[in-house]
Amino acid sequence: MHRPNASLDGRTVLNLGSGRKPRADAINVDLVPGEHTDVVHDLDVLPWPFERDQFTEVLAYDVIEHLDRLVPVMEEIHRITKPGGLVRITVPHYSSSNAFTDITHRHYFSWFSTHYFTGENQWDFYTTRRFERVTTSLMFQPSLTNRVVRRLANRYPAAYEQRWAWIFPAWFLYFELRVVK
Repeated sequence: MHRPNASLDGRTVLNLGSGRKPRADAINVDLVPGEHTDVVHDLDVLPWPFERDQFTEVLAYDVIEHLDRLVPVMEEIHRITKPGGLVRITVPHYSSSNAFTDITHRHYFSWFSTHYFTGENQWDFYTTRRFERVTTSLMFQPSLTNRVVRRLANRYPAAYEQRWAWIFPAWFLYFELRVVK
């Protein structure tokens, strides 16, 4: 459902789950109607009300961990994003207490979670839609210790997640993916 008088023309950035963080340069989508919500839509209901290859950039900040089925959601993001378009995602890292505090979180994420969509995981057969991994970053609460931990964790993510994640928990993950068509 579109908000009355919302002009969506010309905007090629989609802000999923915009909530209290709307962007003036984007089409803001949220489940809850709001003053700055351009499209009210339940993101668990597919397909979304957008055309194929409509967007050059999709922002999914703190939203996909709330959705039921991640593979179809990533396929839908792939469908509506132009070839070469960027997808920017933030999610809580599985070691973060925030991952478990919010009772609406349905999924937990690792540094390697998007590898199922980039072809970097041997079990990448869940979907044929592909993305190129541009950036993956583990983010930590600001502190002197975490500044060092962040550098090491992002340089050696497998070792960090296997041995150190529960001692030095990450705060969240940032993924930047490029759509491959």
